Amino acid sequence: MRYSKLFTAALAALALSACVTAPAGPAGPQGATGATGSKGATGYTGPTGSTGAEGVQGERGKTSDTIVIVPAR
Repeated sequence: MRYSKLFTAALAALALSACVTAPAGPAGPQGATGATGSKGATGYTGPTGSTGAEGVQGERGKTSDTIVIVPAR
């Protein structure tokens, strides 16, 4: 009977020791950064623009004065 009381006391001490908590330790190191994602696809090329309007016709040139050349005598 003596051993049964000693065993019961040891078992109770062991069970109560699990309830005692210690303060938390320091935080661990930061984890590694993940890999960069792959490059996306090239965007859609827009439609071609329309052709510009035709230019206006230029003005007619001025007629020059008539010059008469008289040979020397």
